[in-house]
Amino acid sequence: MISISDALKDIIAGYPFVEEGLSRGIIIYSAFAREIKPQLEKKLYKGTTEGAIVMALKRISEKLSKTNLQKKTVNLSDLTVRSNLFEYTFSNSVALSNKISKLFNISAGKKESSCTFSEGIRETTFVVSSDLIKEVENIIINETLVAKFQNLSSITIRLPKEVVYIPGVYYQILKMLAWENVNVIEVLSAYTELTIVVRNQDIDKAFSVLKHLNSF
Repeated sequence: MISISDALKDIIAGYPFVEEGLSRGIIIYSAFAREIKPQLEKKLYKGTTEGAIVMALKRISEKLSKTNLQKKTVNLSDLTVRSNLFEYTFSNSVALSNKISKLFNISAGKKESSCTFSEGIRETTFVVSSDLIKEVENIIINETLVAKFQNLSSITIRLPKEVVYIPGVYYQILKMLAWENVNVIEVLSAYTELTIVVRNQDIDKAFSVLKHLNSF
């Protein structure tokens, strides 16, 4: 049988800002307990009391606070901004891999061009500079286009190597953007780089948020 604490963790996962509030001790337990009580009882398949929920919330809050204190500091100092970007997403196919190679060869010959891709199980996404649009649409012909976005910009964050051993780094970055109501179109990552793609109208706000997030 699922415990109150386990059921609460599942519910809190759907409220990322509440999780942050609990870690900082700024959530009114009783008010939150009243709001989630019906949802919690459905998960438990039985009734419970607000007092029991409050006690469980306090325990979770203490654990989250200790986790925050144990986090290592990560410096974010190297930010690179690119504008005039387009994003294409295609369904994967046997021929697509060869076409990706052709596109990269063309991009390599253009100093100011930018071409990044992310290959998933069913789809592949390209984020390219505007000067490569014709090449993309000529090379990736006969492929199934799933989505296309234009008027995009990106911020690439250079991260230290130790980031791969620190939990929650990407969460902290994306959380701050969410707090400022910055909609993220795409996230691309490499070993020491994280690239966040947003609409042109959001790039100034996104850059300001990340610039002031020098470390955490």
